[in-house]
Amino acid sequence: MKSKNLNILLADDDHDDCMFFKQALEELDTTSNLTTVHDGEQLMDYLNSAVAENVGAVGAEDFLPLQPLPDIIFLDINMPRKNGIECLAEIKRNEKLKLIPVVMFSTTNSWDTINQLFKSGSNVYIHKPSDFTQLKQVINHALPIASENDFSKVKVKYVLNA
Repeated sequence: MKSKNLNILLADDDHDDCMFFKQALEELDTTSNLTTVHDGEQLMDYLNSAVAENVGAVGAEDFLPLQPLPDIIFLDINMPRKNGIECLAEIKRNEKLKLIPVVMFSTTNSWDTINQLFKSGSNVYIHKPSDFTQLKQVINHALPIASENDFSKVKVKYVLNA
């Protein structure tokens, strides 16, 4: 997938999963910057800090925030300190963050949980794959879905399974 340079924010407490995600992303035909956080509080601190740095940046061509707002967030459900469901709700309530596509991922197969995620504002749910090739495949499918759709108009929900 060739596209613009994407700022991707990954929130996952499993360091091995983060390493595999980074490796999979590097093997895809995409240009991206990956930032990783390891719990829900770190995620929200990062996002709130990025929002604060971007305030007043409109029209300032030479303004480069230290923490850019992500173009897409990959968010694990089960994290310490604040889980992914709580973070998703907080993101979607924030006027400056709510249009950022959020791809939720977990090992759960519970349709109740998946439906709750969609009702809370996620447009993509990925069932965490157990193998590297499958991980690359689902990331490769999720990036264009999330980055090329205008979620303020599109209400389609996607479940990606490897």
